[in-house]
Amino acid sequence: MSLSLFDLSGRIAVVIGGTTGLGHAIALGLAEAGADVVPTSRRREQVEKVAAEIEALGRRSLRVSSDVLNRASLQVLHDAVMKEFGKVDILVNAAGITHKGPTLEVVEADWSRVIETNLTGALRACQIFAPTMVRAGYGRIVNVASLSSFVSFHEVAAYSASKCGVASLTKSLAIELARKGVNVNAIAPGIFPTPMNGSIVQGTSRGEELILRTPMGRFGNAREVAGAVIFLASEAASFITGEVITVDGGFMASGVNQ
Repeated sequence: MSLSLFDLSGRIAVVIGGTTGLGHAIALGLAEAGADVVPTSRRREQVEKVAAEIEALGRRSLRVSSDVLNRASLQVLHDAVMKEFGKVDILVNAAGITHKGPTLEVVEADWSRVIETNLTGALRACQIFAPTMVRAGYGRIVNVASLSSFVSFHEVAAYSASKCGVASLTKSLAIELARKGVNVNAIAPGIFPTPMNGSIVQGTSRGEELILRTPMGRFGNAREVAGAVIFLASEAASFITGEVITVDGGFMASGVNQ
């Protein structure tokens, strides 16, 4: 297999939630693979910083902030990308939040905020960007699911429910768009300390349990998610759609580790 199958030169990628954590690593990875990348999130200063990092790699970028809770802002983002580049080939939905607490005590506002951001936010982005891909007859959508798409984690029911939904949404869109040139897949990262979950998994008994259950015996490095996204965004994955690929150090394969 030629390495050119993984080359993203000439592709235009939009990474929603692409300025921090795993989204940031994904945005830089796509740029390193040759794509021009538009990283976006709510905070303008973070968008400016990451866009500059992408340009330092010799790629083109844009500085447009957006909020997955605000459909109009996603439309503005889409229109800005189309005006500047004339197309969008790759969409990565990496925006996400969590809420920890006993499920029987979670208030509906917190529940709804997580579902609206993680699941409905991904739907909004797909509804805005995918029709453009369909008209072009080509597209790659990569959603960020989670291990909690498959197994439950203690006291993060809203997050788990949202990520189960992301996995299901991925499959639904995949079968609807399969004959229209648009592939829809997801990655399910294992445990990667990020600003969102660092206080929960670093130096805690929860973190110790997660490492014990990960055969590689460590947390992931954010850059280790980029390879799977590059693959799914590339021609090497042209016959893959509707899949949720775990990037987890063996966590989902694990039964007894010692």
